[in-house]
Amino acid sequence: MPLLVFQLQAPLASWGDTAVGEYRPSHDYPGISMLVGLLGAALGLRRENEAAHAALRDHYGYAVGVQSSGKLLRDYHTAQVPSQASLKKRPHASRRDELAIPKHDLNTILSTRDYRQDSACLVAVQASGQGPYALEALAEALRKPRFVLYLGRKACPPAAPLHPRIMTAATADAAFDAYLAELTAEIDKHRDRSGAPLLRAPGEVVRIAWGHGIEGGPTPDLTTTRKDHPIRRKGWQFGDRTEHVALMRKEA
Repeated sequence: MPLLVFQLQAPLASWGDTAVGEYRPSHDYPGISMLVGLLGAALGLRRENEAAHAALRDHYGYAVGVQSSGKLLRDYHTAQVPSQASLKKRPHASRRDELAIPKHDLNTILSTRDYRQDSACLVAVQASGQGPYALEALAEALRKPRFVLYLGRKACPPAAPLHPRIMTAATADAAFDAYLAELTAEIDKHRDRSGAPLLRAPGEVVRIAWGHGIEGGPTPDLTTTRKDHPIRRKGWQFGDRTEHVALMRKEA
């Protein structure tokens, strides 16, 4: 069966997790809400177009092959915001509008935000018969995205091309192996005058996580519930979904 496979690498990434109060944690690999948002941005879908995002959520299966979960970076974050009373009867469509009040009316909020340093993973996407976009169309959108792509936050741009490829494989595990073999061969072609490779070889997949709609391949070592099933963009509502995780080899 055909699967779309692409890579996500960045010096900083933020794979959002359940946030309570002022603490904004990060999972160590992306969930379905992030992947749906990434594909939506590549296709040029507006955030308020909930029906289009729901189609990406419901008619495609997703699997993540973790190469490196990266190191945790915790940021102490401060921001100025006006009170609700100050915003009444005033336009505040932009950040500039929000701050266009006397400084003594601004409040300071504190938050802690987590990032993952030097994380890397592969993503496999499988389409059902009702998917509104062919895998080739999704791949082309990732090559030439309509909106700027970032990995969780706007301060986290990809560090390498996503290099989307259509692989024919029975499982996500097999698709990842074929993708890495093809990518390694391509990297090996590019060498300097002394014969040394110009680029570092991609890392092996150490974990695979997948949900419904796609066959992961290995027997799961863990089946858990993850709260990253996007329901409504307005209000940031997320539901539970079942996720399977298989440990492939020891992570460095």
